[in-house]
Amino acid sequence: MNNYKSGFVTLLGRPNVGKSTLINKLIGEKITITSPVAQTTRKKLKGILTTKVGQIIFVDTPGVHKPHHLLGEILVKNAKSAIKGVDIVVLVLDSSVEPGRGDEYIKDFLVANKTEFIVVLNKWDLVNKELKNLRLDQYKKLIGASKNFQIVSASEGDGCSELIDMILNLLPKGPMLYEEDKICDQSLDNLLSDFVREQVLINTREEVPHSVAVKIEKIQEIKKDNGKKFTAIMATIIVERTSQKGILIGKKGLMLKTIGQTARSNMKRLINGPVHLELFVKVIPNWRKKESKLMEFGYEVDY
Repeated sequence: MNNYKSGFVTLLGRPNVGKSTLINKLIGEKITITSPVAQTTRKKLKGILTTKVGQIIFVDTPGVHKPHHLLGEILVKNAKSAIKGVDIVVLVLDSSVEPGRGDEYIKDFLVANKTEFIVVLNKWDLVNKELKNLRLDQYKKLIGASKNFQIVSASEGDGCSELIDMILNLLPKGPMLYEEDKICDQSLDNLLSDFVREQVLINTREEVPHSVAVKIEKIQEIKKDNGKKFTAIMATIIVERTSQKGILIGKKGLMLKTIGQTARSNMKRLINGPVHLELFVKVIPNWRKKESKLMEFGYEVDY
């Protein structure tokens, strides 16, 4: 174990560049939610990859964007604070589109903070073959050709083992920091609430985008008369407008049923047992602008 390596690796980038999908692929388990909707990730989450030669603690962060409310400001502050005290920062870029001002802003932020970083060009499978050389040149011109670049497709898994090797090579020698079988640092409440929120984002898309929070009210293991056990989970979905509540419940409750069914199947895999999930919808106007509500739902600035 003298040559064992370990350390913290922050993934930073604009919303929807695929950071969460990449972490899930690198860890080999679904520990963080993904959806086609930008700003899906709201909390810094640590995914832990343990190999025979080292342990990488990946820090998933909210996408860096221009905030429009208090929640957005907290998310961006927390994403930026995630570069402090880590061993490596990975700048994740969406190679399926040309470099934009948002990418340049994050690069300038890292340079201004004298932060060393490596670059991951994600979604390479979506780049047309004839554009690949041009796209690589565009990003090297923006970032600087001297940086370590790794091309990946998080959805397909291409380039992921090479990225792990690159990171392990750069990490310092150190002991195993988490138990070998641990893959995530989030509380059960956070993981379960995110599974519900993920299905809201996937099933409602633009109709009820970012004004949704999910609060886990109860987790209880119940034993039936026949001796078999199941986990009862009660969760409240919070929205800002009555019209959004109607969309979430759907005609004859069908939308809420769809959200619950898919969320429950993910919960069953996480808990490794049967789950009974009860969902409720509550309207709290402008909760994203109210500090007390943000704290109640677990959104606070990391210092």
